[in-house]
Amino acid sequence: MNEKTFFGFCANNGFGKVPDLLRAVRQADRDGLELVSMFDHPYVGEFLDTYATLGFTLGATQRITGFADVTNLPTRPAPMPARTLTSLSELSGGRVVLGLGAGFHWDRISDMGVPRLSPGDAVNAFEEAIVLIKKLSGGGPAVTYEGKHYRVNQIEPAPVAAPLVWTGSGGAKSLAATGRVADGWLPPFTADWLSETYRTGRPIIDEAAASVGRDPGEIRTICNIPGRITDHPLGKTRDDDNRWVGGSVEQWIEELTGAVLEHGAAGFNFAEPSGFVEDLTTLGRWATEIVPAVREGIAKEGAGSVAD
Repeated sequence: MNEKTFFGFCANNGFGKVPDLLRAVRQADRDGLELVSMFDHPYVGEFLDTYATLGFTLGATQRITGFADVTNLPTRPAPMPARTLTSLSELSGGRVVLGLGAGFHWDRISDMGVPRLSPGDAVNAFEEAIVLIKKLSGGGPAVTYEGKHYRVNQIEPAPVAAPLVWTGSGGAKSLAATGRVADGWLPPFTADWLSETYRTGRPIIDEAAASVGRDPGEIRTICNIPGRITDHPLGKTRDDDNRWVGGSVEQWIEELTGAVLEHGAAGFNFAEPSGFVEDLTTLGRWATEIVPAVREGIAKEGAGSVAD
């Protein structure tokens, strides 16, 4: 994936939804969307395993990139995502991103037999995991790694480059870890560019990136953005908590174009208010009416800047 603004949608990877999932992903692939995401809650029995489903859908498409939004790290210890993601990358021609979280629903995570970590330890394990996953990718000599939470001895890296790592960080420590070692940020709980989460979180990422000699601009912000696409303009496109609720095609275009040009948003992962996109007409309006117009608006502004 390149540095242009990109657009995707959240698919429902529930049991009994496979035919609908395939229709949606294939339509999105044809319509030029770059991303399809799926939740990763392995303690919820109604969901298919996220990575099995991603592999299945990538095999049924040609261009679209898949990612878990976000991978439940405590139930998937780092060396195994390293193998899974590099394998999916090889099988799909590089069409995979690693969305990663430190773990949130710890009561359910521990119900699966995973030892409960303190918030501080969970973040330390999260940062170690990103470092180790990158070490176990891209070829080179065997890796020995001695961390507090992860230890591997003389493990050969996969010959495939590590995928981009996007995190769902929320706390200050995990945001700083994102700045030091990750490639992108998915603000949690569908927070967007006008949220307090973004306003307070992004500077932490930028400062941490700069502290280790990275360009903060390397860490891109990708927003999960649920909402309705309406036939007529809404009087209010945000609720009382200033969360985007949707609007007409024109209102979506204006909002997202401004998010890129004025706030530095790098991409948008669309969902209906339910959290998924299941209506193919809605998905088509997103992909063929809203997305091309936002791209055009961004390109025009960029051309104007060059001319100036």
